[in-house]
Order: sequence, then structure tokens, then C-alpha cells
Amino acid sequence: METSVKDVFDSVIIRFGGELWIKKTWTRRLYERRLVRNIKNVLKHYEVAYSEIVRRHGRLFLRTNSAVEAARRLARIFGISSVSPSLETSSKLEDIIDRSMLLAGHLLKERNSFAVKCRRVGDQSYSSADVCRVVGQRILDDFGEKLGLEVDLDRPDVRLGVEVRNDAAFVYSDVIDGAGGMPLGTQPRVVGLLSGGIDSAVACWLVMKRGCPVVPVYFDNVPFTDETTTERALNVAEVLFDWAVGFPRRVYVVQHGENLKKIIENCSRKFTCLLCKRMMYRIAERLTDMIGAEGIVTGEAIGEQASQTITNLRVLSNAVQKYPIHRPLLGFDKAETETIARKIGTYKISSRKARGCTAVPSKPATMAKLEEVMEAEEKLNIKEMIESAIKSLKAVKM
Repeated sequence: METSVKDVFDSVIIRFGGELWIKKTWTRRLYERRLVRNIKNVLKHYEVAYSEIVRRHGRLFLRTNSAVEAARRLARIFGISSVSPSLETSSKLEDIIDRSMLLAGHLLKERNSFAVKCRRVGDQSYSSADVCRVVGQRILDDFGEKLGLEVDLDRPDVRLGVEVRNDAAFVYSDVIDGAGGMPLGTQPRVVGLLSGGIDSAVACWLVMKRGCPVVPVYFDNVPFTDETTTERALNVAEVLFDWAVGFPRRVYVVQHGENLKKIIENCSRKFTCLLCKRMMYRIAERLTDMIGAEGIVTGEAIGEQASQTITNLRVLSNAVQKYPIHRPLLGFDKAETETIARKIGTYKISSRKARGCTAVPSKPATMAKLEEVMEAEEKLNIKEMIESAIKSLKAVKM
């Protein structure tokens, strides 16, 4: 039976995110250990068999007979810049040539152009240029006339890569972009306000990319919304959790409808959204305290909504005293946010039709004065509303 190219590979080259190299040695080792743990969690979760994860300077190498599947899964792990299914061999030049010819025989087609690239670490009797020249010439000798091949160093149809690490070498073709960033779990947890819309999901993903596990909290505004809004938020959370394999899959749901009803009944309608969000922030602050997190993440961007003018954002931030409010999307425009949402897999779900909040006023305040908002809050029993919301808190396991 003829083998396909995916059956040829026996390992995966795992390249670190570039930022790991600017860390002190002890910090880098700590991050690498966390990354290895995350890799093992992902491989176990998706039942991808492997025999070993080998550390070599600047790289991890995974030995597996399911290299293509493993590479696809590993590309979604934060802290990995790229991966390549590969063939492992010794650093002897004749072995590199042999493995390179095996891979070239599977990849090259009639009239293809090709190039050979090489990177080396360690002391060998040959240079990187020697590898490129010898392997390239051998390909031309064996396949060139038969297939009508030509060399193109700039935009080849097939790019053959050789990575030499001391006494080992790896031959590959594809370079699959990874998630980048920092290994998840190298920074403390944060609470993420997750509405189910495009912005909040992307904001949560961006802080995950920087190493922070996110604990999502969803505010259920029934009767001003309905179950379609809740379902959408939980579905978005599931996608985010797929980027955090090995970490808790739990969404906290707060019954917020009664609080919103009290705000509408007692306060000026132009402040409804600001007062609602300030209350959400206070509840999120309590949750942050309860679970030992270090901050609160929101999907707000300057001017995206009436409540998100730079003036109103200051009013919102004032509600929280103990923890910082992190706004990863502050300077993003909608198109930039949507591009990331498509990339991470939340866009279709977030765009799904759901009932919008019917409590939004027709003429919301866009340049609210903090003193006026605080005066409006004097008509509310803030402490009682927070306690009621915390009692309603429900952890939904996904």
C-alpha cells in the first residue's frame, strides 16, 4: 500500500513564542515547564499518542506517529509560534540527504519549483549552505529531469527545511503558524465579562494569549433578554475553553434582571446602561475576590457604544476600587476585532441572532458626570443588590 506524506512524519518541531527569549533564564525555564504541561494536556485531551517530548536549545521536539494531527492541535497552544511535522534523523549529512529525498519524493510534482533551507545549532563538519547545496543537487539529479523541476529561492512551490540540532536533524516542509503569546497559566487568573457578543470574546482571548486563564462571568438580564442570549454566551465560552485545554471549563452566571429592573424604576433612564455596568463591575469585583483572581477584563473599545465614550469609561471604572479593569480592545476598531473573532472561531456564534437588551434607553448619556451618576445611585441599595446577585451566582460546567 502506498504511503501518504502524513504517514512519513515521525516528529513535530515546536518553536517557542519569540518573547520567551527575552526572559531571564529561570523565568524562561518556568515558562517552558508550563508550556510542556499544556502540550501534554492537549495531546491527552485529543487522544494523540506520542512517545516523548525532547527539549533542545530553543525548541521542543515531539516524537509521534501522528505528527500531522499533533501539529494541528499544538498550533492552538499559547506560547507556540509555529510547528512543523518532520522526519527525525541523525546530524550525519548522508542521513539528512536520505530523509530529505524521502520527503521530496512525496511532495514534488511535475513542473514544481523548490528551495532548500537549513538552520543549524552545534558543531558539524558542514555549513548550512553545504546542506542546501548538496540536498538541492541531489533532488535535481534524482527528480529534476523526470519532473522538470527548477530552483526558486524566493517563491518556491515546495520548500524543504532542514533543522540541525547538535547530533540530531529534522527534515520538514510545512510551517504552521501557532497562537503565539505566552503559555497559559504563566500569569494569574482574571475574571472576564462575557456577553456572548464579538467584543467580549475577543477581549478574553487576547488576555489568554498573554498567559492569563480567564474565568468568564455572564450577566443574565432576563426579562430584558431571553434564553437565546444566554445560550449564545455559553456557546462562545465553549469555544474559548477549547483554547484552554487542561484549565477549568466553568462559566459563572449571575441573575442580573432584578437589579436592572430596580435601576430602571428608580433612576434617570439616560443613565441606565452606565448604572447597569457599574453594578456588573461591582459584582465582578466580588467574584474576583472570591476566586483569587487579579483583575477584570471587558470588551469595551473607545466609542464603540454610548456607554464607552472615554468620559463614560472613566465613570464605569470608578465603580471598582480593589482590582484593575483591563480593556484589551480599547484602541481597536470593529473590523480589527472581527478579524480576530473569525480567527479564533467565535465570530459565527457571536453573530448569531439573539434578543438584544430591551432596557437600553433611546437617548443614553454619552458624556456623563461622575457626580450625577453617583447621585443617581443614592436611590439604590447598592449593597443589597450586590449581595442578592452573589447569592444567585451559579457555576455552569461546560
